Amino acid sequence: MYISRLALDHYRSWSQVVVDFVPGVNILVGRNGLGKTNLVEAVEVLSTGTSHRVSSTLPLIERGQPTATIRANVMDGRADGNAAGDADDRATEQATTYEASIHARGANRARVNSGSSVYLRDIVGSIPSVAFTPEDQRLVSGDPASRRGFLNQAAALLEPDYMATLQQLTRIGRQRAALLKQLGAAANTGQPMDAALSGLEIWTGQFIETGVALTRMRNRVVDRLAGPFSAIYADLAGGGEPVRLTYAPSFDEVLLYGDDPHPHISEHFQRIYPGEVARGVNLIGPQRDDLELTLSGCPAREFASNGEMWTMALALKMALFRVVRETLAINPIVILDDVFAQLDDHRRTQILEFAGRQDQVLITTASLGDVPALPSREKAHVIDVGALAGVRDGNVAGASGIGTASSSTDAGADAAFAEAMAAVVRARQRRSEERS
Repeated sequence: MYISRLALDHYRSWSQVVVDFVPGVNILVGRNGLGKTNLVEAVEVLSTGTSHRVSSTLPLIERGQPTATIRANVMDGRADGNAAGDADDRATEQATTYEASIHARGANRARVNSGSSVYLRDIVGSIPSVAFTPEDQRLVSGDPASRRGFLNQAAALLEPDYMATLQQLTRIGRQRAALLKQLGAAANTGQPMDAALSGLEIWTGQFIETGVALTRMRNRVVDRLAGPFSAIYADLAGGGEPVRLTYAPSFDEVLLYGDDPHPHISEHFQRIYPGEVARGVNLIGPQRDDLELTLSGCPAREFASNGEMWTMALALKMALFRVVRETLAINPIVILDDVFAQLDDHRRTQILEFAGRQDQVLITTASLGDVPALPSREKAHVIDVGALAGVRDGNVAGASGIGTASSSTDAGADAAFAEAMAAVVRARQRRSEERS
């Protein structure tokens, strides 16, 4: 599987852009601030429904616009690591067009091949990807929110109903928190609390039910990642101290009591009720889950060196790639977002050897010289992001944030992309007329 064309409308810094990719290695080159990361982030959003850079999708929309649109032509590939194939193979490939609409208000939507509108979560996992980023070390050294973000993206790819369950839990959690604040205010003012208490009981029951389902999904995902993570780390580190990945759920009753944890979680809520009312927040639940990474039995965030943390982060992402490939029988797209400046030569070599075996790799870098030599370097498709953005000698030439990059993969483009290209041309013509 690989993306042959990506088109963005009003996505972050890009008013409009169309970029063609090829199987194998694609290198997006340009100075910082031009929007390289925004391009590959759009692939991540289309793949997982979320971005590791933000906690909501609102920042993904260009300022002043109501909607951002991501379109991608995806060519069916093979999980044998040979998506590039030969010219005859690619001529017979069929393109599927995925479109995601990110809205400032309302639910995010999606379409497949210009079909009927569905929720974005309904296409999550159709284009699996794994992103390696400068922030990956925070998966070990950072706060639990970073690890929950990774867990959410992993589960979105591996558990079909995960995103719907997560969104449902978020909605229920907000309702329950609002009632807790209402009860706290009523207690301070002496107002009646019967209606709020009755509502809290209902929302608590729904929060437990949905939270248990989400906890079980996360536990299955971590169980599948744990073995590959330890094995890959040992390979990357050349043996040495063993590492371990375990799930630390807030609803630990799910792991302790098996088939019927609900009454035990209900009792837990009863014990912490005064504290929840006083603070107006849900004190337990999947929103407080964490992953525990240990090195020789000790917490890695406290005892691991900087190099060991980076190796653990790489092993975690590579483990996700392996599990997704084995589960979906598809090689995920690999995104290497400006990672080379963060890694020493040894880890650069390791990640490049891994990436070089995959169907498609999207690399962002400020300079081609930052990308170490690859066996397939001479075949790499290099994309000048400055040209896409209309930047020449540090000045903007043409419409800012509007551009195209063409390659030999145009054959699979459909009408949606033709419309996007026409819009680019019209925008440039308007700007040219304004300047004249």
